[in-house]
Amino acid sequence: MQLRYSFRVYPSAGQRSALARAFGCARVVFNDALRVREEARAAGLPFVTSAELSKHLTAVKKTPERAWLGEVSAVILQQSLRDLDTAYRNFFDGLKGKRPRMGAPRLKSKRDNRQSIRFTANAAWRITPGGKLRLPKIGDLKVKWSRTLPSTPTTVTVVRDAAGRYFASFVVGTDASEVLPETTPEVGIDLGLGHFAVLSDGTKADSPRFLRRAEKRLKKTQRALSRKEKGSRNRHKARLKVARAHARVADARREFLHQLSTRIIRENQAVAVEDLAVKGLARTRLAKSVHDAGWSAFVTMLEYKAARYGRTFVKIGRFEPTSQVCSRCGVKDGPKPLNVREWTCKECGAVLDRDINAAVNIAKAAGLAVTACGAQVRPGLVPAPRSEAGTHPKRPTQPVWEQAGIPGL
Repeated sequence: MQLRYSFRVYPSAGQRSALARAFGCARVVFNDALRVREEARAAGLPFVTSAELSKHLTAVKKTPERAWLGEVSAVILQQSLRDLDTAYRNFFDGLKGKRPRMGAPRLKSKRDNRQSIRFTANAAWRITPGGKLRLPKIGDLKVKWSRTLPSTPTTVTVVRDAAGRYFASFVVGTDASEVLPETTPEVGIDLGLGHFAVLSDGTKADSPRFLRRAEKRLKKTQRALSRKEKGSRNRHKARLKVARAHARVADARREFLHQLSTRIIRENQAVAVEDLAVKGLARTRLAKSVHDAGWSAFVTMLEYKAARYGRTFVKIGRFEPTSQVCSRCGVKDGPKPLNVREWTCKECGAVLDRDINAAVNIAKAAGLAVTACGAQVRPGLVPAPRSEAGTHPKRPTQPVWEQAGIPGL
C-alpha cells in the first residue's frame, strides 16, 4: 500500500518567495483550465480533455501575458491539471453514487488556507547527502526528519498551511515486511464523549477534549483579531496567531489519535468499530464536542493501520442495538436515555456498564471471538440450586462488589 509521510520544512526568505511564486503559478493554471472547461460547457461544446488542456497550457506559456509561467518547474503545472481532473472525477462519481457527494470544482484563491505544489519523479527532485530536499527552481530546503522513510518516495508535495508553516509530504510504498506477528486478543471499540474509546476488555481511554481545554486561549486570540482593521498588517499578524492556536489543537488531537490507534492495532489481532453517523451528530447541540473528539479520523487510522500491519478491521452497521442488548444473555431490553450509564438485565440480573456492554456487542456483531466478562460491572444475585439451599454459611447483608475481570476474594 502507499503511505504519506509528512515532515516540517524550514525554507529561507528567498526560498519562501520562490515557493510563493510556484503556488501562484499552479493556482493560475488550475483556474485557467477550469474556466476553459466551464466556458465550453456553457457554450454547449464537448468536454475539454486533459490532452487539450495540456496543449492549451503550452501555447499560453508562449504569450507575453503568461510568460512568467516558465519561471517555475513545468511538472507542477502539469500536476495542477491532474488535480483538476481529480476534482471533476470526484464530482461526477458523487453524482453517480460511487462516493459521497461533493461540490463541483471551484476557483482557487491566494487567500485559501492551504497552498500546495507537487513534484513527481520526472521533476529531478532528490534528497541530498546532507539531508536537504532539493527542488527544481527553488533550491535546497532544510527538512526536520522525525523518522526514516521506509522506501524511496515517488512524489513529494510541498504544503503551506494557514499558520504559515511549510511541510514536505512524501508518498512511499510499503511491502509485507511490516506485517506484525499474529496475536490472540480481539476487541470491539465503543466511541463516545465521556470516554473517547471503551474496549470490550474493559479498558477505557479518557477523552482529552483538546478544543475545550484551549477555548480560553482561542477566544483571546480571536477577540484580538476582531479588533484589528481589515487589510492592515496587524490584522495579518493576528490572523496568524489564531491559525497557530488552532494548529496546536489539531496537532495535539492528531498525536493522541495516532498513539491510541497504533497501540490498539499492535495489541489486538482483530478490531471492530461501529459506523457512527458523525454528520448527523454534528447537527445537534453536541456538535462542538463531536468535532473535538475526531471519531472519523480515528476510525480511518484504525482501518489503514490494520491493512498495513496485517490485522483484521471490521465496521458494523450504525443501526445495531449495541446499547439495548445484554451481552451476557442476549436479551434486548429496549432503548435507554444517555444518562443511564449502568443498567440491570431483567432476564439474567447482571448489572452492566453501558459502554463496555456496547463494546462487547460490537465485537460480537462483527463475529469476533470475545467474551462478555468485561461488560459486567458486578454480578447479580443468583439463587442457589434447590438441593443446596440452606447449606451455605451465613453471608453478610451487604454483597461484595467485584470489578470487571478481577475475581472476588
